[in-house]
Amino acid sequence: MKKTIFAIAAIFAVTFSPNIFASDATNVVYEIASGPFQPSWQSLEQNYQLPDWYRDAKFGIWAHWGPQCEPGDGDWYAKRMYDQGSAQNKYHVEHYGPPSKVGFKDVIHAWQADKWNPQSQMGRYKRAGAKFFVAMANHHDNFDMYDSKFQPWNSVNVGPHKDIVGTWAKLARDAGLPFGVSVHSARAWSWLEDAQGADTNGPFAGIPYDGKLTKADGKGTWWDGLDPQDLYAQNHAGGAPPDAAYVGKWFNRTKDLLNKYHPDLLYFDDSKLPLGDAGLNIAAHFFNANRQWHHGKLQAVITSKDLSADEQRAAINDLERNMTPDLLATPWQKDLCIGAWHYSVDRYNSGYRKPAQMIHLLVDVVSKNGTFLLNIPMPGNGQLDDKAIAFLDEMAKWMKLNGDSIYGTRPWVIYGEGPSVKNDATAKVTTTSPRGIGPELTAKDVRFVTKNGELYATVLGWPADGKITIKALAANSPHYKSEVKSVHLLGSWRKLKFTRNENGLTVTLPKKRSATDDYGIALKITPKT
Repeated sequence: MKKTIFAIAAIFAVTFSPNIFASDATNVVYEIASGPFQPSWQSLEQNYQLPDWYRDAKFGIWAHWGPQCEPGDGDWYAKRMYDQGSAQNKYHVEHYGPPSKVGFKDVIHAWQADKWNPQSQMGRYKRAGAKFFVAMANHHDNFDMYDSKFQPWNSVNVGPHKDIVGTWAKLARDAGLPFGVSVHSARAWSWLEDAQGADTNGPFAGIPYDGKLTKADGKGTWWDGLDPQDLYAQNHAGGAPPDAAYVGKWFNRTKDLLNKYHPDLLYFDDSKLPLGDAGLNIAAHFFNANRQWHHGKLQAVITSKDLSADEQRAAINDLERNMTPDLLATPWQKDLCIGAWHYSVDRYNSGYRKPAQMIHLLVDVVSKNGTFLLNIPMPGNGQLDDKAIAFLDEMAKWMKLNGDSIYGTRPWVIYGEGPSVKNDATAKVTTTSPRGIGPELTAKDVRFVTKNGELYATVLGWPADGKITIKALAANSPHYKSEVKSVHLLGSWRKLKFTRNENGLTVTLPKKRSATDDYGIALKITPKT
């Protein structure tokens, strides 16, 4: 016991021997963990190396869950409930009351998460094939989902009175999954400005919403003692830039999150890094501290958006609404949700995405040197609905058979062939429909990856005639010059019959095993040595 206590004390002693940096732009002073990383892109790019665990994992599941899921009326509820006449505003007025009387703070109060069974969910996520897990730490609504030292509006003090992030972190690690957090709160300053307004017509016209309330206004209410400005951060004119107090508080909150829960992945829902120098200091602190948590070995990954080629040497470029049509030289990340980012009971008949669609996207992303992070919607009560469970169970069946073609793989010289493949070899990002998924893929589409000297070809559907011809593996192929020793269908030990000529490698498939074969089948192609 004495050795353990000494080791822990030593780690924290090193972690909190800080480097101190000041920002000329905001006059904020930042204390970060000591180490080789300094708060500049040059330092981050020069010292960073992407850890193998992330390159090997390929597929993670995300719990993008918080108080905005409580109404069950879709994404961005905390903002749109103040937009008079919007669908979410109408829902809010009908079910809670006008936002001048019942604001977002009161939605938080109503959120109890009383049916949350995180242990069961983590087991289901792992069976579905997740190799890492990410929990939302806060959204643009500015509410912290953990025992936050610097944000009183957090899930331990208000709402469910549970340390959501801490619970997820323990269960993920117990399941052997690297743990990550997503931080979206840097945008709260402008995102919540609608809470400063008032109805422009109707019985409550001109009555202010609750975005400008102060601590003194709470006397005798359920939120007596709390300051709404800690949540809304609206003591400013609309359109004004974030002030030093807001920036400093964001830095301290995020640093506190990292120090408490020691994640290995930090997702930013921002362009570049949040809030200028604050984001650079958080990145440097995270990398330095993470090295100390892992006894000198860096295991940290940061993902953000709109990163330049140079910046992608220090962080992973995340594509949410976009998709690349080509194989990218630098590892990247795709994130998506099977439904609404914040839970919706499907009042708008949008439905969930189908397992086949998401499996095709996963295979496509991995073939292009990417990692796929998938959100499974959770209602406010925390209990996955039947549709989400059915989706995860289908993923589990397919991944059990075909996961070897996903995990630990690396891109081949080409990513695929078929009608969905463009001839333009220039790596670029394009906006595609719907929401960055890319074209519909069929049994005529094939995607390639390699691992341990073997080539994996995933056919994205079951061929009608029970045969598949892969043109890229023709006898005169410039890409595959080895002779083919054997072809196996993943999930089966039996070798498949094949022929190879100038038209391609033609493989004869066995009988279909189950309905999941319709989602895609992976062939392992072994060369003669």
